[in-house]
Amino acid sequence: MTWRNHSTITEFLLLGLSADPTIQALLFVLFLGIYLLTVMGNLILLLVIRMDSHLHTPMYFFLSHLSFIDLCFSSVTVPKMLKNLQSQKKTISVRGCLTQIFFVLVTGGTEVCLLSVMAYDLYVAICHPLLYGQMMSKHKCVQLMWGSWILGFLDAFINGLLAMKIDFCDTYIIPHFSCELPSIFPLSCSDISTNLIVMLCSIIPHTLTTSISILFSYVYIIFTILKITSTSGRSKAFSTCSSHLTAVIFFYGSGFLRYFMPTPGSTLELIFSVQYGVITPMLNPLIYSLKNKEVKAAVRRTLGKYLVFQ
Repeated sequence: MTWRNHSTITEFLLLGLSADPTIQALLFVLFLGIYLLTVMGNLILLLVIRMDSHLHTPMYFFLSHLSFIDLCFSSVTVPKMLKNLQSQKKTISVRGCLTQIFFVLVTGGTEVCLLSVMAYDLYVAICHPLLYGQMMSKHKCVQLMWGSWILGFLDAFINGLLAMKIDFCDTYIIPHFSCELPSIFPLSCSDISTNLIVMLCSIIPHTLTTSISILFSYVYIIFTILKITSTSGRSKAFSTCSSHLTAVIFFYGSGFLRYFMPTPGSTLELIFSVQYGVITPMLNPLIYSLKNKEVKAAVRRTLGKYLVFQ
């Protein structure tokens, strides 16, 4: 694939979160800390799941990929944002912007699918425990995982390919800290109707299908849990779902508010963008560690083995 752009614009200006140097310095320290926690938390979760045989199950197989996606999702935008917070020239090349858009779509689209797959895994585990081994075999898990990545890549490829054909003329200011597909449409001096139609016809059905899948999975899960007579059984079932449900609410909630509620370039839009693009990838490993006894036990076992080895 070749890059194509007929415009005279070669770079965009990212306005970021604030123009005040003092606030920028504070934001740099804050987001650097968040990014380091994101990298460390997700890497530790990946390492623990890889090393502890007790976590070699479908649920943690998908969780390891969620950690990898969160690591990538955060790394697509945060390093550039940190650089701009410390730089006088807060620009990004057109190629760099389109590349960022592509990887945001890949990681975001894949995460949406993976959260849906994880909801299905919980549905099978709670509603059909006797058939769990058959319905969630290793081969099926790998297929579901690759299916999520392929759907995310297809969305990104189709929208990214059309974005490369956009002509940018005089306006080059993006009122944001990163490049996202809706942010570059107002900068175009060419017809973007095809881009808008394709974006709506690819991303909206993708999101709606996965959202409905998650909703139906939880409807069946709740009905099954309510049939459990044992209080401890109910508590254990709810505990199993709570981490995933929290992650879904954070990701879908902030993403929905980012794209559908505030006006473009508003303070609320930036806040919601920070929530789902920066904060959520940091929170996911904490959610699954603090609310999951198996993960906490695995962390202790892994650290114990490492300390003994040392």
